[in-house]
Amino acid sequence: MARAILAVLILVVVVAIAAVATNFVNIRTSGELRAPTLSVQGGSVPTVAVDTKKVVLETREKSVDVPKVESQTTNVEVPVVRTQER
Repeated sequence: MARAILAVLILVVVVAIAAVATNFVNIRTSGELRAPTLSVQGGSVPTVAVDTKKVVLETREKSVDVPKVESQTTNVEVPVVRTQER
C-alpha cells in the first residue's frame, strides 16, 4: 500500500515537472519573488518541571494454557529429482 502511494506521488511530481518544462502549464507571478526578511531578538528559555513515575519491571508465576504440538514419523512416497547420463 505504501509503495503504491509513493509511486502515485512520484508520478504526480514527474507529470508536474513535465507540464511546466513543456509550457503546458504557465506559472505567472505579479512582481518579483523574494524571500521574506526576518529579525530575531534574544530571549530566555522557559523553565520546565516534569514529575514522572518510576517504571518497575517484575516477573511472577502464572498458569497459562500452552498448546502442545506433537510430531510423528510416517513413511510416504515423495518425488525425487535426479540426473541420468544419455
